Amino acid sequence: MFDKFKDECGIFGIYGHPEAANLTYLGLYALQHRGQEGAGIVSSDGSKLHSHKEMGLVADIFSEDVLKRLPGNNAIGHVRYSTAGESHLKNVQPIVVDYARGPLAVAHNGNLVNAAILRDELEAHGSIFQSTTDTEVIVHLIATSKEGALFERLVSALEQVRGAYSLLFLTETSMVAVRDPNGFRPLCLGRMKDSYVVASETCALDLVEAEYVRDIEPGEILVIDEKGLHSYKPFPEVKPSPCIFEFIYFARPDSNVFGSNVYEVRKGFGKQLAREHPVEADMVIPVPDSGVPAAIGYAEEAGLPFETGLIRNHYIGRTFIEPRQSIRHFGVKIKLNAVRGAFSGKRVVVVDDSIVRGTTARKIIKMIKAAGAKEIHFRISSPPTMFPCFYGVDTPSRQELIASTHTVEETNKYITSDTLGYLSTEGMLSVAKGDYFCDACFSGRYPVEFPWMGQGQLRLFEK
Repeated sequence: MFDKFKDECGIFGIYGHPEAANLTYLGLYALQHRGQEGAGIVSSDGSKLHSHKEMGLVADIFSEDVLKRLPGNNAIGHVRYSTAGESHLKNVQPIVVDYARGPLAVAHNGNLVNAAILRDELEAHGSIFQSTTDTEVIVHLIATSKEGALFERLVSALEQVRGAYSLLFLTETSMVAVRDPNGFRPLCLGRMKDSYVVASETCALDLVEAEYVRDIEPGEILVIDEKGLHSYKPFPEVKPSPCIFEFIYFARPDSNVFGSNVYEVRKGFGKQLAREHPVEADMVIPVPDSGVPAAIGYAEEAGLPFETGLIRNHYIGRTFIEPRQSIRHFGVKIKLNAVRGAFSGKRVVVVDDSIVRGTTARKIIKMIKAAGAKEIHFRISSPPTMFPCFYGVDTPSRQELIASTHTVEETNKYITSDTLGYLSTEGMLSVAKGDYFCDACFSGRYPVEFPWMGQGQLRLFEK
């Protein structure tokens, strides 16, 4: 319905609190933007794991009665958008299993690039999979490991996987947090008096009034049990490559990820964009909601008025009935509408965070023109998106990405704007304060090799 990269997943866990399931519910509520297909919570009462998961939104899944059936002082939860595996209840996490060492639950944000190969090998040796998620591969690697305790089995399993993973594990008596050596996805540690909290973003800590302690470090395994925190770094150290798109679009503006505030970084992108692509105009408007901070930054730097020219409908369910021909471009119109009085005879700068296929940008521009705008100058607070992501983001194939097959001038002509300007990669990285971010979706430089790398660019079209 809307031409954006799809959110990945969000995870939350708490250890040592009598209201663990209730607080996990609130944490998932704060992380709902990271996945809206399904959600689940697993709690531990010290001797048994209790689980509930469904398709849908957090508020619709967890009633007071459901939460009462999740007892215990420890819990982990997950909100999902499918980046690996079908959209089906069997793929909703956390995954819960019983194996030789007892019950185990796992929640995963990321994507394993060698999951298919590992799954084939495991199935050849007798493993039977219950889902189509790459996360279940980790569970089978743990279960089939020749090592003894869970920690050693976990290390053995993760030494075999490649890609992006921020993970939470729950046993009857412990919680384990893991972040891959590249640190693709965010994961942070918080504290509530004697309880520990782990979450994908700090906005979840804020909601449950937990104090931010630190980020889980790339390549770190953090074990939390009755004896406290135990930190391990068993993997070879590599150069971190956190995902720059967390700043551009995925993370909530009120979160801090990778050591920086998301809102301030997005505003900085807008300021840099104004320096790189100035234009004579009467006003600046955002494409809500993700384009708002960058549009504010652009307006401030350019000395132009900031206006809310597009109104977003926040009450769209997971499904809606679409008229076949009676309303053209229904998908965009149900989500956005132009304020007609704001545009009459005006030269407008429209700021968005990205262009994927270009179809939505084209429809938005048509909408603003119909509302009376004289000129429309489209500005994007990221570089042209030219390559798919293989590290936990559901992206179109390369042939569907307009920037991979069209020049800026051709894209501008297609979306029918008067001018089009993208933020440069250099400008983006200068604002984000680092040259170590993963920018593969812009550059094609993938930090972790995948099995089909080196077999020709055509393989990139198959995502």
